[in-house]
Amino acid sequence: MAAVRVLVIGGGIAGTATALALHKAGYDVTVHEAHPDAAEDIGAFLTLAGNGMRALAQFDAAAAVTAIGFPLTSMRVLDAAGAESAHVPLGDPGDPLLRYRCLRRGELNAVLQAEAARRGVPVRHGARLTAVEDGADGVTAHFVDGTTATGDLLVGADGVHSTVRRTLAPAARPVYAGQRVFYGYTRTAPGSPDAACITMVRGSTAAFGHTTSPAGETYWFARVSDRPLSADAIDRGTPGRWRDLLVPLLSKDPTPVADIVAATGDELMVTNATELPAGTPWRSGRILLVGDAAHAASPATGQGASMALEDAVVLAKCLRDSPDHPTALTLYESLRRPRTEHNTTVSGSISRGTHTPSPAGRAASGPGSPGADALARLLDWNTDIRHQIPGPVEEPRA
Repeated sequence: MAAVRVLVIGGGIAGTATALALHKAGYDVTVHEAHPDAAEDIGAFLTLAGNGMRALAQFDAAAAVTAIGFPLTSMRVLDAAGAESAHVPLGDPGDPLLRYRCLRRGELNAVLQAEAARRGVPVRHGARLTAVEDGADGVTAHFVDGTTATGDLLVGADGVHSTVRRTLAPAARPVYAGQRVFYGYTRTAPGSPDAACITMVRGSTAAFGHTTSPAGETYWFARVSDRPLSADAIDRGTPGRWRDLLVPLLSKDPTPVADIVAATGDELMVTNATELPAGTPWRSGRILLVGDAAHAASPATGQGASMALEDAVVLAKCLRDSPDHPTALTLYESLRRPRTEHNTTVSGSISRGTHTPSPAGRAASGPGSPGADALARLLDWNTDIRHQIPGPVEEPRA
């Protein structure tokens, strides 16, 4: 019997991770990526939480990822006056697998794509999707260069502005989550005194986070509540303009964050925080959405990449363990939607200033999404996913 062919649209974190997990489950997978190479942006950084690191281990990619970036073992929280209000551990200090990791998005993409190449999973670059045709015998992707690809299933992992999602739900569009988000790097600002610690500053004008790599480079972000920037303003903006906008805002508080931004050169970017509304359709026939294409959230909880890695494992296990594809996709959605939509809600509330999570990221009750122990069982590659029973929601960390 021929292997089931899966087309993955999008070669970012969600798409490549999904391809790796499906390949491990025995599927014939090809990734189609619109960008001409692995780099999607200048390298906005992200953190992988313990759940994301656990997911990576299920498809044997944790070692490759821990070879880049650096660990984060604690989080310090400061108020607008610079006084410390909390200093808490991140992840399980006794389990190296669950240590948080800080790394550049582009580097994570490149490592996952290198893993795909090493395992013989094709990643076709420069393949920009124009349309999807779902039929009784297969699903066909049409690309801008006139080529097509046909498979038994198509997974849309093409991000918040997904072309695949427009096929399923033309009216479903991302909405502004209330904040502009700035990212930057500098080697000339004073480093954090605490190794492997990320400092979160709840300032009067912005939420700010910064950490320093072992090589002495400070990674930082700022979330500023304001009107959304137009696409033209983002495209035409320069690092100098964003620096000039941020420094006066941050200087209103007696903390060092304005100096960090002032010391930043050209490695500075900005984006609008966006999210997809709850209830956005995820699937139709042979087509399914994963990652930001399905459940984009504002970055306030820092869970976007980790949720995408969870998606990859759960989808692969659903397809592996279910008797047919419709059953698998139904099971996948029932297991993933409550958890991801809870994350979107919490993250959006933080961005809009209507919710402040505890520094320790304590569990919160909620419908149908697994707590820490149940999530570990759900992700465990060696368990049958049909036996998983959802438990209470675990609130994402800030």
